[in-house]
Amino acid sequence: MAKRGGFPGGMPGNMNNLMKQAQKMQKQMEEATKELEEKEITATAGGGAVEVTITGKKEVTRVKLAEEVVDPDDIEMLEDLIMAATNEALRQIEEASQQSMSKITGGLGGMGSGFPF
Repeated sequence: MAKRGGFPGGMPGNMNNLMKQAQKMQKQMEEATKELEEKEITATAGGGAVEVTITGKKEVTRVKLAEEVVDPDDIEMLEDLIMAATNEALRQIEEASQQSMSKITGGLGGMGSGFPF
């Protein structure tokens, strides 16, 4: 009895369909990435005293400060609030990115290296 090569149980579908599906997924991922890059997320800290807006490209586009938070005797607090708002906005962009990609890949992201998501 000869051994069969390839995947156990045979290849699901044919290679042509697999390639078409991969190309479709790649196009969807490119579109989702472009959409995400155009998205803006705004996060706040200090009860809204500091507001930071970033793009999906992870670029800060705006920092808004309430007058009462600008205290020359407490610059450290202002720095902490800016950092907190920026980190929250970055976390939200990352979450949006993961959700967008998981819609396309159907949870394939955990399959290991070789996938860009």
